[in-house]
Amino acid sequence: MPIKYKIDVLAELKVKGYSTTVLRRDKILGESAIQRLRCKQSVSYTVLARLCKMLDCQPGDILEYIPEEKD
Repeated sequence: MPIKYKIDVLAELKVKGYSTTVLRRDKILGESAIQRLRCKQSVSYTVLARLCKMLDCQPGDILEYIPEEKD
């Protein structure tokens, strides 16, 4: 996939005080979103918007486009 994470989102959330326990307990993010972030998979725009709000950043601070090399 040509879209990659620039940062470790879960680690950055933890720095801001959002451990995975807090994310689950307070229903900030669902288990599937947390798992997708852990595995560096894509998340929905809703989750991305929530991450940007919690981390006080723009989507481009989290994601980057890397063109795939053609054979």
